[in-house]
Amino acid sequence: MLQIPNTLEETVNQAKEATKIALEEGLRRIQIEFVIPEIALEAQALALEFASLFESYQSGLKVIFADTGAAALARRDWGETWFKVTDLGSRFTGIETKVSPDDQIFLVVCPSSTEVQAVEKLCNIADDRPVILLIPQLEDVSIVGIGFAARQLRERFLSSLTSAYYFRPLEGVIVLRSYPSLWQVWLEKDGEYELIAEESQKPAGDTLEIIVNRAIQKDENPSTETPKPRKTGLLGNMQRILKALNQ
Repeated sequence: MLQIPNTLEETVNQAKEATKIALEEGLRRIQIEFVIPEIALEAQALALEFASLFESYQSGLKVIFADTGAAALARRDWGETWFKVTDLGSRFTGIETKVSPDDQIFLVVCPSSTEVQAVEKLCNIADDRPVILLIPQLEDVSIVGIGFAARQLRERFLSSLTSAYYFRPLEGVIVLRSYPSLWQVWLEKDGEYELIAEESQKPAGDTLEIIVNRAIQKDENPSTETPKPRKTGLLGNMQRILKALNQ
């Protein structure tokens, strides 16, 4: 049974295993999502950690950062690597100039909603080669914009992505998905987390609120007041570990 990770190391190991299984089962458009405040600041360290997962591709891995500056910084900090490092391009150099026939797999690091079109184009160019999005910041794409173009983007591209791993700690609640498991909702009770729901689709917004409220109401005792979930210390612990990555 899937367990809640207690450290960043456990979280990364879960994500690696889920990604490996997803690739082995033939999935080619994959997301690895850690929905944690300021996680983007640790994108470089996490990219290097996940690059090791693809060593079987030898020199065929290409790590792609969202912008030229981030890619240049990674090359400076990492020095010589067995994989290639580049960026998603700009209006002067399109993503098509960043892809070569020798590339076997692409790890796109921290793309945001402003880069979603470039990422979609990369996926089209990659064809059947795997594209893995590491800590993408694309959630606002699905809620911002009500025009025809925005709806098309959601239906055409975002729906084609599979979350191989998703970890989101909230106040007293954790949403977790580790492929091939279902989406899980865990509720903090008396200092520990209890699995309260498994869903085929990602629980968010009103759906997540209904799931949590239903679980709380189920546990209510008329003679005593149900304690509200306390703010977990897990998030704070993980943020401290994130900072330690670059030390």
